[in-house]
Amino acid sequence: MKRALITGITGQDGAYLAKLLLEKGYKVFGGQRRSTSPKHWRLDEMGITDQIEFVELDVIDQANIRRAIEESQPDEVYNLAAQSFVWLSFKQPELATLIDAMGPLRILESIRQVNPKIKFYQASTSEMYGKVFETPQKETTKFWPRSPYGVAKLYAHHITINYREAYDMFACCGLLFNHESPHRGEDFVTRKISKGLAHWLQEGRPIVLGNLNAKRDWGHAEDFVRGMWQMLQHDKPDDYILATGEIHTVKEFADMALDYKDIKHYWKDGQCFTEGNELIITTDKKHLRPAEVDVLQGDASKAREVLGWEHKHNVESLMKGMVDADVKRYCSDSQSGVPRLWDAPENCI
Repeated sequence: MKRALITGITGQDGAYLAKLLLEKGYKVFGGQRRSTSPKHWRLDEMGITDQIEFVELDVIDQANIRRAIEESQPDEVYNLAAQSFVWLSFKQPELATLIDAMGPLRILESIRQVNPKIKFYQASTSEMYGKVFETPQKETTKFWPRSPYGVAKLYAHHITINYREAYDMFACCGLLFNHESPHRGEDFVTRKISKGLAHWLQEGRPIVLGNLNAKRDWGHAEDFVRGMWQMLQHDKPDDYILATGEIHTVKEFADMALDYKDIKHYWKDGQCFTEGNELIITTDKKHLRPAEVDVLQGDASKAREVLGWEHKHNVESLMKGMVDADVKRYCSDSQSGVPRLWDAPENCI
């Protein structure tokens, strides 16, 4: 039986990856920080919490990481722990660097010391492309990150490549473009729309967004974690983009969600109204980034050709799944009277 250690297992990607690996017969270890109230809601909704062996792991503590690896003795380590809220990285750049840059370095060094034969996956990000030099972006496209998060992730990306080349380690980077799901964190824009719409339908409370014109390549996390696993099953370690290649603006995603719920609407001066002039969506400058990334679109040709990877979901099916899940959760929470324990930015690792 293969053994895998997943950092960030309570996050969206960690939960989907854990589910996939369990289905493939793995023994799954989940790294999590010590907490009096660990947030297992994703794992609980998937019905897999009891199948995971949790180990204490904090990516800012080298000794702690080494103990977790020695305890779990994994064949594969997937580093999905991150401070992944881009806007928060502008407010807390040092924290983003400690977690997103130094964390992967500490894991790599621990693997090198304990067992350099362990395969390692690093979650890189399309945010490293930032002010893009070409569209769509490829593995060979020059990077120009536009946030402390993107800069920190770029260091992690290059240090992973360095350890692969210097120590002959099986270390791969997945340059993942935006990937969402019903289990996305509520501070990400697609989830702001789906969760906000569920609340608007019942309470009439407007959805508040930032840059409506940002263009993103949105895929489904379920497809993307399969790509992570495929990278570590290949004969040789390498780096791959995972993306759908299809782009939409934030405004277009919102339009799709409103159309799905048969809400006739119109836009005026950055705000969205019903035909009866009821406010649905407004914008607030506080949600804008100091340095914006206008368009991200990935070319996953290499992953398709080398790994045989493919995405099975399109943006419309993704959106429908997210809206349906949040409407159902709203009704469930309203009936139970118990508020759901969602993620907060400070708890994202």
